[in-house]
Amino acid sequence: MNTPTQAPIRTSLSHEDADEYASWFRCLADGTRLLVLNIVATTGRAMTVGEIVDRAGVSQSTVSHHLRVLAEECFVHMQSEGTRTLVTVNRDCLKEFPDAAARIMGFESS
Repeated sequence: MNTPTQAPIRTSLSHEDADEYASWFRCLADGTRLLVLNIVATTGRAMTVGEIVDRAGVSQSTVSHHLRVLAEECFVHMQSEGTRTLVTVNRDCLKEFPDAAARIMGFESS
């Protein structure tokens, strides 16, 4: 099947951008972490860690570990509220991710 392909528009990455993008991809290079991010992203509201544990089917310590890694890379926001921690997806970070992939592949980001 022949499909037209768009020729890459040359974009060059700085070392700083390349390091940042590599950090994002390392963060997402774990199946459980992707599952946790998907649960938070598709729920559409703040979730407690306990709710994520119930949906993910893994231990609380495992979910907490993955949430910390996701928060360090700004994929999620975590806010303590009394004895609970509320987790929301960082929509701004998720919007930037496709642009980063396009830049890595040599396409101009939109």
